[in-house]
Amino acid sequence: MEKPTDKTAILINRLQEREREQTLILAICTALSQVLNKKDFNDVVHGILQENFQFDDFVLASSNETETEYLLFYEFSAKASQQKNYILNDGFFDHCMNSAESVIFDLTTSDKKNPDFIEAIHKKGLKNGIGICLPYIKDSRNVLFLFYKNHVTFSRESNRILKGIAMQLSITIRNILLTEENEKNKEGLKALKIPENTNEEKAFSLQGFNGIIGNSDLMQEVYELISNVAASQATVLIFGETGTGKELVASAIHNLSPVSKNRMIKVNCASIPENLIESELFGHEKGAFTGASEQRIGKFEQAQNSTIFLDEIGELPLELQGKLLRVLQEREIERVGGNKTIKINVRVIAATNKSLEKEVAEERFRSDLYYRLNVYPIPLPALRNRSEDIEVLGHFFLKKHTERTGKKIKGFSKKVLNSMMAYSWPGNVRELENMIERSILFAKEDVIKEMAFPEIFTSEPAASEKDFQIKTLREVEKEHILKVIKKCNGRISGPQGAAVLLGLPSTTLASRIQKLGIKKEHFLD
Repeated sequence: MEKPTDKTAILINRLQEREREQTLILAICTALSQVLNKKDFNDVVHGILQENFQFDDFVLASSNETETEYLLFYEFSAKASQQKNYILNDGFFDHCMNSAESVIFDLTTSDKKNPDFIEAIHKKGLKNGIGICLPYIKDSRNVLFLFYKNHVTFSRESNRILKGIAMQLSITIRNILLTEENEKNKEGLKALKIPENTNEEKAFSLQGFNGIIGNSDLMQEVYELISNVAASQATVLIFGETGTGKELVASAIHNLSPVSKNRMIKVNCASIPENLIESELFGHEKGAFTGASEQRIGKFEQAQNSTIFLDEIGELPLELQGKLLRVLQEREIERVGGNKTIKINVRVIAATNKSLEKEVAEERFRSDLYYRLNVYPIPLPALRNRSEDIEVLGHFFLKKHTERTGKKIKGFSKKVLNSMMAYSWPGNVRELENMIERSILFAKEDVIKEMAFPEIFTSEPAASEKDFQIKTLREVEKEHILKVIKKCNGRISGPQGAAVLLGLPSTTLASRIQKLGIKKEHFLD
């Protein structure tokens, strides 16, 4: 008879296994979310995907809903994808499309004429494969095939992980297609290329790109991302430190979109009390709760056939995140106290100054909502990382606020300009504008010769930068493993070893340490 302690141990093992699976799913989805072209996708497939699924061949097939044929979107072992079309009902693509579960193919017993790419895979000695239909994104139908040399490589654990990353795979395919489509049309971006050292260049500097000021290389990349996504209906996630101009970027995307004539609806998720935010977003019926004396139309309905900007999305309460997820998935809402489903056509742009990956890992933000929002990410650089824009921004704000105050200030002294360039600007562009406005009010001459920089921020400029430093998955993994090993005083295996805390076999951890280039001197004082 099984002892209670045995059952407890089994339960703990299962929980640890599920936790490891969720950690891996998050790592893979994070890697996929950063992919915008096939080269990056190829790196992910040959890297983290092959490492964890141990496949011998990998094929992604894709078709639009209106088409009767499909193409190979990506082939693991081919230098370039075949351009040949394949009929949907070939026994492979359609079989997966019509199945809610993963489909296992035995290539050794197939008695029908297989598509060319399946025959080529069979001739390489591969015996079986698994196919899974990925979730629909914008009428795009995608099927993932993994092929193996034997029948035992693919486990049930791998199947669960594969289902966990299926949505992000669909989103990644969509991102790549959007990038390829918009690469063909960059006329709007080309118009920004103005000859250097001209009056036109100076005029453009103060006019900016749809209200965004800055000509640095980092901002040119932001402008390109905006130009590429504006014409589509893709959901956009803007992230960066406070004061970097997330709302301006959202406005630029809307103003360049086909619905620019309609008003963009803005919602700050951090400024609305938790008990009111559901009504604010989705509206309510008369009598839905105490004080609901009349029907209210929510922000999503107000944004019909337009754009809604959800600022500080990381502050959205967990119970509301599920309802927002439904809006993004089903494109429909229900008012509070109502039972009528209302279809909506709204483009969602979200923004945050938090690391949503960290919020997901610490269970403060739903992972499925994060993947839905992170269809097209736009990272905004901190002002200290684009110091060449500081002088341009300074003169822009000087002109803006001198006109408001009526003061005639011509510019900045060389000393002030140098100080502005050296300052770390933890409050970014917003802080720069506030300090210039304050300096104008205190100025006694026609040139600003003094600017008081808050010392409280200059002592630790690196802390804010570190929070938003973009790291590769390899760097994050190496850093995390080092922290755990140091916590265990350099012990790898055994009851008090790092392998136990990380939930890994000691041999696996030793292998990861070797691959990441971690040496004893890195964790021993």
